[in-house]
Amino acid sequence: MKKQPIIGITLDYEQGGSYSKMPWYALRENYCSAVSALGALPLPLPHELDRVSDYLALLDGLMITGGAFDVSPELYGATDKHETVQTKDKRTKFEFAITKGAVDKKLPVLGICGGEQLLNVVLGGTLIQHIPDSVKNALEHEQKNSRTEPGHEVTIKKGTLLHKIAGTDKISVNTAHHQAVAKTAPGLIVNAESDDGVIEGIELPGHPFCLGVQWHPEYHVSPVDKKIFQSFVDFAGK
Repeated sequence: MKKQPIIGITLDYEQGGSYSKMPWYALRENYCSAVSALGALPLPLPHELDRVSDYLALLDGLMITGGAFDVSPELYGATDKHETVQTKDKRTKFEFAITKGAVDKKLPVLGICGGEQLLNVVLGGTLIQHIPDSVKNALEHEQKNSRTEPGHEVTIKKGTLLHKIAGTDKISVNTAHHQAVAKTAPGLIVNAESDDGVIEGIELPGHPFCLGVQWHPEYHVSPVDKKIFQSFVDFAGK
C-alpha cells in the first residue's frame, strides 16, 4: 500500500440557513476519520463540475457519501416523482460526473447509503422511490434508534467481494434510508439483502473495487464495517 492514498469524499450542500445564510458545504467527521485512521488522506470535494478531471487526477479512491436527499427520478427514466422525493441537483450533477469518471478510470469506489443509490443510477440502474409504498411488509429502514446502533440484519451473498471482505453471511447494520436500488445496473450484482428483500449492497465484478452499501459503515456498528474501509483503503493504496 502507498504511504498515504488520497481518498476523495463528496460533500453535502445547502443553499443557506442554519450554519450560514449563504450556501455552504457539510460533511460528518466520521466519513473522514474512517479512512484517516487507516493511513489514507481524506480530501473533501467541493462541487466544481469543471474540475472533475483535475480531482480524478489527484485521487486514489472515491467515497460517495449519503445525505437527506434523493437522486432525481429523471436520471433513471422515471416519469413519476413520489411526494417524499427531495433533490439536490447541483450535488447530484457533480457526484454523477465524478463517479462515472472514477469507475471508468477504475479507481476504487465506495458508495454509502445514497452513494450506493447514485452509483447504481450512474451505471444505468433504477431506484425504489419510497420503500414503505413499494415493499410489502418492509422493515423499518429509517431506524428510530441511534445511528451508532444496529437497526436490522443483512444477509451477504457468498462468492461476492463483500462476502470475501466480511468473512461472514450475516451482519447487523444501521439503517437510514427511504429509497433503495430497484433494478441493478447492467454489470452490477447484488451482494447483500435485508430480510424483506430490499437490496442492501451492490458491486461491479471485474472492477478492482467498486462497492455500494446501503448502511453507514463509517459508524463502525459491526466489525465488518471497519473491514470494508480497510479493504477500500488497501485497494486505493495499490
